[in-house]
Amino acid sequence: MYKMIGDSVDTAVSLKTLVANANHCEVVIAPVFTAIKPVADRLEGSNIQIAAQDCAEQDEFGAHTGEVMASMLKDAGCSCVIIGHSERRQFYGETDDSVNRKVKAALSAGLTAIVCVGERLSDREAGSANSVVAMQLSGGLSGLTANDMERIIIAYEPVWAIGTGKTASPEQAQEMHGYIRRFLAEKHGHSAAESTRILYGGSVKPENIGDLMSQNDIDGALVGGASLEADSFAGIVNYRR
Repeated sequence: MYKMIGDSVDTAVSLKTLVANANHCEVVIAPVFTAIKPVADRLEGSNIQIAAQDCAEQDEFGAHTGEVMASMLKDAGCSCVIIGHSERRQFYGETDDSVNRKVKAALSAGLTAIVCVGERLSDREAGSANSVVAMQLSGGLSGLTANDMERIIIAYEPVWAIGTGKTASPEQAQEMHGYIRRFLAEKHGHSAAESTRILYGGSVKPENIGDLMSQNDIDGALVGGASLEADSFAGIVNYRR
């Protein structure tokens, strides 16, 4: 929850120039709801896509005051939506079941769903990080097919490394990313698992993106604080391994 409309547009326009030659990856930014349409309009024709930070579970018009439907987000210019972010789970009652309903609503609207999973520090210390992530994946992706996985991106965000300045070591991140890919292979087949992009999110900065992206199963980054300034975010985007 950062930036008014004008600041959002200014940051996006600055970023547009800085990442104009980034043809080695997809660039997606997720402004606040109020800024989605103006940012999308200013970035039309660029190599930057727009995501929303959340969407409603419902995929039809109805009496759901305060909710924003996935098809409304697409109409405003979004191609993606973040679902199940740790802050939504921690502070706003998001569950694996609600994540699943939102994922299905997003896919129905033609959006790509960026589905977040990750363990708390207490889970990791108890040795249950893998089982927690497996439960989130099982619940969040329940009922989906291998074809559906073509429009799913998984973002692994260890909760203990978000906004704390701590970062999972590249080896720790790779270990979990590898586990997630094996989990997807068991559920949806090797081909779907290999083609699914798995992002790392947890205090990603220009200074550590190289070490993270050197790992085999880290396909990209879900960037938090470092995305608020065009220069720092561009430093992450423009890294090439």
